[in-house]
Amino acid sequence: MSQIEQHLKANRERHLQELKNYLAIPSVSALSEHKEDTRKAAEWTAEQLKTIGLEHVEIMETNGHPVVYGDWLRASDKPTVLIYGHYDVQPVDPLELWETPPFEASIRDNKIYARGATDDKGQTFMHIKALETLLNVNGELPINVKVMIEGEEEVGSPNLDAFVDTYKEKLQSDILVISDTTMIEKGKPTVCYGLRGLAGLQVDLKGAKGDLHSGLYGGGVQNPLHALTKLLASMHDENGKITVDGFYDGVIALTDEERRAYDALNFDEQALTKELDVPELYGEEGYSFLERTWVRPTLEMNGMHGGFQGEGVKTVLPSEASAKISCRLVPGQDPDDILEKLYAHIEAHTPAGVTVKTTPFDKGKPFLTPYDHPAIQAAGDALESVYNEKTAYTRMGGSLPIAETFSEILDVPIVLMGFGLPSENFHAPNEHFHLENFDQGLRAICDYYTRVANLDLD
Repeated sequence: MSQIEQHLKANRERHLQELKNYLAIPSVSALSEHKEDTRKAAEWTAEQLKTIGLEHVEIMETNGHPVVYGDWLRASDKPTVLIYGHYDVQPVDPLELWETPPFEASIRDNKIYARGATDDKGQTFMHIKALETLLNVNGELPINVKVMIEGEEEVGSPNLDAFVDTYKEKLQSDILVISDTTMIEKGKPTVCYGLRGLAGLQVDLKGAKGDLHSGLYGGGVQNPLHALTKLLASMHDENGKITVDGFYDGVIALTDEERRAYDALNFDEQALTKELDVPELYGEEGYSFLERTWVRPTLEMNGMHGGFQGEGVKTVLPSEASAKISCRLVPGQDPDDILEKLYAHIEAHTPAGVTVKTTPFDKGKPFLTPYDHPAIQAAGDALESVYNEKTAYTRMGGSLPIAETFSEILDVPIVLMGFGLPSENFHAPNEHFHLENFDQGLRAICDYYTRVANLDLD
């Protein structure tokens, strides 16, 4: 057993207790009542960076939640790695579906359950502990590092583009490493080379000036709920294809090489159907599940609201109805262009008798990087050496808008080296993180940073 492994094993219980402390902070960036909690998480993160031996640690203000920065730049003539993560988390609703309190981390079946366990406190924490391990075992790091951990990723990182542009010299590096993605399946190490973009909006329909008695007015006045469902139904055909005019314009088709690579993964769609407890999978006709979720754009309804929500029946025509919509975008699509096309579709398909208001929210461009870059291949080699399993190079369906920002502003190769699993309920009740990936991931990160020291990145 190497010294790195010995150190990680000897400190495992301490690491897990520290992670529990981190997860106990309800840093929900989307909710104003958790503003101070989110600040507390930033302070906790900064204190950890100082404790492990990083230098120039500071909490840097933005127009929203702050960014935590620290570095260690003493490895002469070695590459510099910028590590990105986020300390904010999603809201916990619906609370009643959690088996244990979302901010009281519990371990069962070798998994740690809490909001943020996998997205992204757990994975960010692993990089902090990997750096701590390398410093404690070797007395120094094999590379130069800059650590940047933000608090607004779960609300679309609205202030980070300006932050990165302002501090681009401070953040300049040779490689950017992000652990905020998943492995393709349990036991299968994965390096992601592409992520989808994002464009979201809210649609609000307004009917009468107030709720109406359905007996007196039903059938004679437009019901906003009826109008909303008709409008939303107009956005797809019966085969799952998006019917918004021009939505697929510019989409870059999957190459034959990529399709063969995805087929070689032998992804078990039947097993997924069983795991999700659905009668069958569904999506755009003519594509596999991996293609639908990695390389095809989507338009999804995330929530609808209107009318009486309480127990029992209240026979009214509601005066208002609303829906939240998000689109996942692929290379060749631009979020601003997609939003304009959505606005045009909504205007053309809004039923008579209601007025409509649209409000944009999260936006982000898709991201794609060559998977034969030496920094990415070194990540695959490090993962393979720890997991004893060939690394999969994949795209993934989620969005990380900051990846495109880093690529454009810093012009740096991005390594998406995730340790979560698709089944870990991120953004849902009972979020959890498999501790086998916590343990193996720590070793792989240490191995990777050691390998980077010897890369020729010119």
